[in-house]
Amino acid sequence: MRIATSQYQSTMNVSLQLNQERMTYITQQMASGQRIQLPSDDPVDNVRLSRLRREESTLNQYRENIAAIKVRLTKNEDYLGTMVNDMIQGRDLLVWSSDGSNTPEDLAAMVTPLTSLRESLLYTANAIDQEGRFVFSGTLTDTAPIAYNAAAAPGARYTFVGNTNDQTVVVGNGITQVANGNVKGVEDLLNQLDQTIAALSTPGVSPNDPAVRAVLGANLDGFDDALTLVSGKVAMLGGSQTILSTLDINHSNVSLSNQVALTDIGQLDYGFAATELNGYSNALQATYKAYAKIGTLSLFQVL
Repeated sequence: MRIATSQYQSTMNVSLQLNQERMTYITQQMASGQRIQLPSDDPVDNVRLSRLRREESTLNQYRENIAAIKVRLTKNEDYLGTMVNDMIQGRDLLVWSSDGSNTPEDLAAMVTPLTSLRESLLYTANAIDQEGRFVFSGTLTDTAPIAYNAAAAPGARYTFVGNTNDQTVVVGNGITQVANGNVKGVEDLLNQLDQTIAALSTPGVSPNDPAVRAVLGANLDGFDDALTLVSGKVAMLGGSQTILSTLDINHSNVSLSNQVALTDIGQLDYGFAATELNGYSNALQATYKAYAKIGTLSLFQVL
């Protein structure tokens, strides 16, 4: 059977081209480490990989949100913990000042520590973060939560001007976490403490004066209420951080499973690829040799 030269050359060129394309494709696979270079290589597994990568991206966003919120909640807990410590000290001072054996000089001496305590509570309540935003104003982060009016009478100088709205952040599928806080209620303690300081600053004040005792009693109750309020917030922050840590571990476990699946589905088997590449390389070399050998043949050599 005779084969035309043009037909023979076309057949050899097709063979060379196919072998070269396969070698190039396998080389690209080995360079990237990925079995699927184009969606058409394996449509089913390509869809599975796309879904896994999308889920992995979502999980990474959840985990980033959790990390940011945990830092914020930890700082909030530290601020509120400082307020609790100040309130405990203030309550102890109020118990001491309520002792009927105190002299006017003893009560006057308590004005300075109570004033420092009041300023410390106000400073912490109006704390700002590293971005200059107020921590405990609810969602009004550009407004100091507790305003002070020096012109008002003692007992009415402090006002809560923030809000109690929640700023929520998504930390899971259908799961949100409140990331902000407020100190509504602390202004009542500051006003009562302001009244106590004014009462104890009166010359010749007596702890047995009914009016003074009423102010001290109300302030003592105010400390108890504020301690309950702020301690409850601290407990909630601690519980939230525990939940977030557990949720982050769950996300990590799911992410690990996704990574394993991505590797199993998409990763190239280098051993198989190397064998396949070697086979196409040998086929390419054989084609070149055959092309060169046959190209030198002529019908006149066999006549």
